[in-house]
Amino acid sequence: MIETCKIKFPKIRTYDLDQDEEYFFLVEPDGKERKILFHEYDKIYKIKGLYEQLFYERLKCNSPSKVSEALRYSLSQVRENLSELRVLDLGAGNGMMGEQLRKQGVARLVGVDIIHEAKEATERDRPMIYDSYYVTDFCNLTLEQREDLQEWSFNCLTTVAALGFGDIPAKAFMEAFNILRGKGWITFNIKETFLDKSDQTGFSVAVRELIFSEYLDVYYLERYQHRLSTEGQPLYYFAISGRKNADIPQDFLTSIGIA
Repeated sequence: MIETCKIKFPKIRTYDLDQDEEYFFLVEPDGKERKILFHEYDKIYKIKGLYEQLFYERLKCNSPSKVSEALRYSLSQVRENLSELRVLDLGAGNGMMGEQLRKQGVARLVGVDIIHEAKEATERDRPMIYDSYYVTDFCNLTLEQREDLQEWSFNCLTTVAALGFGDIPAKAFMEAFNILRGKGWITFNIKETFLDKSDQTGFSVAVRELIFSEYLDVYYLERYQHRLSTEGQPLYYFAISGRKNADIPQDFLTSIGIA
């Protein structure tokens, strides 16, 4: 945990800010305040314990445990065990979801993130969590990278608090979906508004189309409190877990606007 720094939320009211616009101030030992956006993960991960203090202690984030619960419930319906899973944790960050999965005894666990700071934070804070950790862009995988990932024979994909807001594009999520072997499990969470038909942004449309498509059977869908805003207001997400039926073909991706 941070010993020489503290965090402060803005004095002004921030009700009108979207989640990727929220920010806080990091108070340095000399008293200077540095403004950091919530989604500037590269800056947050560099300071040991800051991510946990901000999102889990101050804002009561509950998503890793809730998404893990969704996966366990889904598996229980077909009498499968987490110990049989070979998991690709997409948008792994500093390993919070990976830590939950490791406690459940998954067989293999591989993390992926797009920024080096996430891997460095995981190696610093949770060095024994992942069997391997890739820093790569799933929107631009090379043939060699894709083949390397496929060698793990993943049968489960998890993504926590990383879909939408430009963190993980729909194209990257669909790519990861297709890397899963056979009828693998997919478990993730998304902001509640992304399932609202009034939201016609590319990511929202893509996720809705996938959830109600022939390519995914949904076993679990629950609205829950993801965390608090800086104003203390609850932010609601959906936890979703299901089973892959088949790879997503190119014509489906094209139809929902994903090249």
